[in-house]
Amino acid sequence: MARPSRCRRICAEPAYDSFIPEGIPCGSQVTLTLDEYEVIRLIDLEKLTHEQCARQMDISRTTVTEIYESAREKIADCIVNGKPFLIAGGNYRFCDGSAIRFCRKVCRRKSAEAGENSGDGTYTEPEGSASRLSMLKLQIPAKGENEMRVAVTDSNGEVFQHFGHTEQFKIYDVEDGKITKEQVVDTNGSGHGALAGFLTDLQVDTLICGGIGAGAQNALAEAVIQLYGGVSGSAYDAVKALAAGTLSYNPDVQCSHHGNHEHGEGHSCGHEHSHGHRDHECRHGNCGR
Repeated sequence: MARPSRCRRICAEPAYDSFIPEGIPCGSQVTLTLDEYEVIRLIDLEKLTHEQCARQMDISRTTVTEIYESAREKIADCIVNGKPFLIAGGNYRFCDGSAIRFCRKVCRRKSAEAGENSGDGTYTEPEGSASRLSMLKLQIPAKGENEMRVAVTDSNGEVFQHFGHTEQFKIYDVEDGKITKEQVVDTNGSGHGALAGFLTDLQVDTLICGGIGAGAQNALAEAVIQLYGGVSGSAYDAVKALAAGTLSYNPDVQCSHHGNHEHGEGHSCGHEHSHGHRDHECRHGNCGR
């Protein structure tokens, strides 16, 4: 079964949604979807990199590249062949303000609700505004009674290999062995032991990651968050395997490169061994066994 297409997060509808070449009778038109429009806006106008665009739209960098190439081809077709141009449709959702950390401009949605423009293109929350926990609850809905919430260290859809330096988590809700929801949450600079509290605030039951140090492991244990370390590859596939009881992981995972992102000499992220999920005692009764 093919993986469902992920909704692309966009800022707002375009102010102008149709263009017709002067003196050209209306014939076959080209339709640019709103998610294609957003990619063009972010990359060509706002000068974001493909990776920055991916984070703002809550999709993978590969998907951004595919959308960008499709949009550029459509625009070229209109310019060269004089075709009418319409912006409509697509697989998208409007930003609720939770992507403010990625925006280079003031978020008009957030500013309209509360807060002010600091003058440097950033959003400043008003005095007495919601705490980090409240903001997280706005981004991630409460976990269902029978759901298991899984966090995966994420880098463009792959399991990021250093827990303490992860910039975002993919959050999956699993029920009856099936993934019911998938979202991305930025860590806002939290690192190592502090991430355990961050995950607790998100009601996370289980963490899937690559390498992870002993201190962070202890913090997760104290927070009663199940750890599956030493995992690599697709984040989505790892969660599917966890739900099916077939996830390969390393119960003795370690990560010794604190302060060094490179996997050079003397570094170990603990991928030497792997064990199936069924061989590991799970504290959550709804892991898909």
